[in-house]
Amino acid sequence: MPSSSRDSAAGAGWHGQRPGSYESLLPPTAKKLSWFDPGTLWKARNGPLASLFGDPTGEDRRRWVKGQLDRGVPPDLMIERDDPDSFSFMLFGDTGEGDAPQYAVVPGFLKASEGTRFTVLSSDVLYPVGSANEYGTKFFQPYQRYQAPIYAVPGNHDWYDGNTGFMRVFCDAPALPPAAPPAKLSRAWWRGLLWRRPEVPDEQRLAEARALRSAPAQQAEQPGPYWAIDAGPLRIIGIDTGLLGTIDAEQGQWLRRVSQGPRPKILVTGSPIYVDNKYEPCAIEGGGTVDEIVRDPDCHYVAAIGGDIHNYQHYPVDVHGRTIQYLVSGGGGAFMHATHTIARITTGGVTEDEFRCYPLRGDSLAFYSGVYGRRFHLRRFFELTSEQATAVISKRLGIRATRGTDARVTLRVRLVAALLGVAKQRRRRSWFRLPVRKIYAQLFSPGSVTFTPPFFKSFLRLDVTPQTLRIRCFAATGNLEQELDPPVEDEIVIPLG
Repeated sequence: MPSSSRDSAAGAGWHGQRPGSYESLLPPTAKKLSWFDPGTLWKARNGPLASLFGDPTGEDRRRWVKGQLDRGVPPDLMIERDDPDSFSFMLFGDTGEGDAPQYAVVPGFLKASEGTRFTVLSSDVLYPVGSANEYGTKFFQPYQRYQAPIYAVPGNHDWYDGNTGFMRVFCDAPALPPAAPPAKLSRAWWRGLLWRRPEVPDEQRLAEARALRSAPAQQAEQPGPYWAIDAGPLRIIGIDTGLLGTIDAEQGQWLRRVSQGPRPKILVTGSPIYVDNKYEPCAIEGGGTVDEIVRDPDCHYVAAIGGDIHNYQHYPVDVHGRTIQYLVSGGGGAFMHATHTIARITTGGVTEDEFRCYPLRGDSLAFYSGVYGRRFHLRRFFELTSEQATAVISKRLGIRATRGTDARVTLRVRLVAALLGVAKQRRRRSWFRLPVRKIYAQLFSPGSVTFTPPFFKSFLRLDVTPQTLRIRCFAATGNLEQELDPPVEDEIVIPLG
């Protein structure tokens, strides 16, 4: 087995290793996406507008699904497949910025995916918005050599385009007709003044993009933005959590129906249920939550995997004597969300020793210290080695260092850790608390894009037999060593008996 980040700093991709071959895959037209560009933020304005003036996702989703049903898709939204009892598939999410970090995932993904029968994308196929006109360099081109179907659930960024590009590419659906105009001066009317409208697809451009994945073995058409697959002994259910991480009542009723029965199940969702030491069960319009269905023993879920957050996290949660594996898999190519801001694990009855994340908190802190040291031209102050970052994480959280280190935790190291949001083992009660997670998710993390390895991306391979499901998280750093032989950062074996 190749050395992983849990074994050594070299296994994590530090210490000036050779760059991989991914740069040769980048198209000449590829652009570096900057989240500090006002134009990028303006394109992604629909999310904040939905929070302020109401979320139209549920109604639009119902219209999309009705249109698909009228076109003759199966009423249960099942994807028909003929997989054997033993097979493998891939899963990853939050992919398409169309730049070096996304393409750096491709060589290792192609190697680890050998022999797999399909791939599932768990959120946010495109950034900053899911326009059909950008699928060429952000979807069809990077995965053109993957000789199997790709299915997906949309994330919030796909909905910034009204889910129009997603539905056209994955469901071959025509654009929605205009909705009835809202009452004047209503919340929906005010929202509509600034709402970003979907782009009109350039048909020639889209056809040229589709040609990159035109082999018969690559073809896939899914019935809607949410769906289910019976694959061998397993049922995989994908749900669409829209702009704000909820599902509509109609989708909730469908989810309850397809979740029944003794077949083991995996949920794939655009919004993870356990993430960053928080529990977010995903509300269903009209009452109830998605996690209530996942926890129902009659539904036989063994795992729930969500995208949206751009890293890997693993919470094995005991639910009335059985373990459900809750995962975050959003490291497929977009900017990296920090893991060093995750406090000592206390949620879901999961202990710190049971929790896994990638990148490790120390590597995340070292990565961010380098990014902001360069950005603020304060490298001598900000930059920490991976050894220093690992040591200060261990000290502040009161946890065992994942990798051994004898680095000294100096005043400078402690100050940098505090400035970059590392939690403390014990928090004093205070009337004022910075919302560190939100600050990082909305400001610091999008500004962390770097085009120099290590990138700390990840993807999953799932191997299914009638008796077991094995899930492995592979790392993609952008370095040649990890590209030729992707290291396994986490491995889970789930009995399916």
